[in-house]
Amino acid sequence: MPDRLIVPADSQDALDFATGKLASSASASRRTWDRPAVRVLGGLLLPAVILLVWQLATTSGLVESYRLPTPASVYQAGVELAESGQLWTHIAISVQRVLLGFAIGSVIGLAAAGIVGLSRWGDVLLSPTLAAARAVPSLAWVPLLILWMQIGEESKVTLIAIGAFFPVYTTVASALRHVDPHLVEAGRSFSLRGWSLFRTVQLPAVVPSVVSGLRLALAQAWLFLVAAELIASSMGLGFLLTDSQSTGRIDRILLSIVLLALLGTLTSGILALLEKYLLRRWA
Repeated sequence: MPDRLIVPADSQDALDFATGKLASSASASRRTWDRPAVRVLGGLLLPAVILLVWQLATTSGLVESYRLPTPASVYQAGVELAESGQLWTHIAISVQRVLLGFAIGSVIGLAAAGIVGLSRWGDVLLSPTLAAARAVPSLAWVPLLILWMQIGEESKVTLIAIGAFFPVYTTVASALRHVDPHLVEAGRSFSLRGWSLFRTVQLPAVVPSVVSGLRLALAQAWLFLVAAELIASSMGLGFLLTDSQSTGRIDRILLSIVLLALLGTLTSGILALLEKYLLRRWA
């Protein structure tokens, strides 16, 4: 009978790692948790628990109905607005404002990040002013934008663009400053300069940061949307919030909050698909 190797209990993990068993087990575990079905079901677990607790709290009388309507009441409020066509109008207008502001703010943010991250004079000239502007609260911009652009789509889209600008700018500018200088020198040794150096070396190095900045910008765009529509709007989900507050319709307030959460999650999921493509293409 061949000799057996006796391994102490506390050394078993080390032996498994050396033989590849531990790495295989960990890889299988990661694959299980990364499956789309597992992630979807796991992501729905907490909302389901919240919905159940909400239902129990309202139907048992623990919370008065005028303070917290039942989930069925909120759903019925959505059905009423959908049948009248108002709900789809509110959603379409809010989504349009977010996408326009997000696109404008992201493009300008990427341009500013390129100037600040790739040139020292741009960093010296622009960084202090942009850092000061970033500290201004979103509501502080509203009176100025209304005076300049009146109460219209321009002021709302501009406010959303301001919100989307700063996450992209700060994330990408910081990433460009910290690109490995050895990679840049290697690119220059192959006679890469200017745009060719940026496209071949620097851009692939910061793609993960660009995507992260875009996702943060999209979330910020939804926050600034509510700030814009709460103050000066006659349509949109932010307007639905304020109008429901004035009429005492708590069910519609909760409906607006749920819709904002769902739309934000949906747009973030779409951007996550873009992230996977960009990371496969560039990173």
